[in-house]
Amino acid sequence: MMIDKTSAKPYYEQIILLIKEQVLQGILKPGEQIPSVREMARQLMMNPNTVSKAYKLLEVQGIIVTVKGRGTYIAEHQATDRDNGKIAQLKAQLQELVLEAVYLNVSEAEMSEWLTAQFERGPKDADN
Repeated sequence: MMIDKTSAKPYYEQIILLIKEQVLQGILKPGEQIPSVREMARQLMMNPNTVSKAYKLLEVQGIIVTVKGRGTYIAEHQATDRDNGKIAQLKAQLQELVLEAVYLNVSEAEMSEWLTAQFERGPKDADN
């Protein structure tokens, strides 16, 4: 798991996205234990509070579960309900992206091709 320390995206958000990506790719499987907050912080060389924030948000989203005294695990049943708040945020991000694209003279067809290609590749190639 790698964190981009030069990214403008907060570290805790990067941790959340990396764990979600690994779940979607099948790297992390339901029921599998993940490192404790302290261990993850040590591995990533960052403050445990940052990892704790990411874990708390992942738990609220139903991605992970923490069992007191036993550890943190990938949830057996991933939350499948649509989160309308997150969807609204996603729409706002998309609106900003479209605005930037129009400003850069990127066509709707080109944006549509990129979006289709990204869905076909899946989350593992998000940077390409």
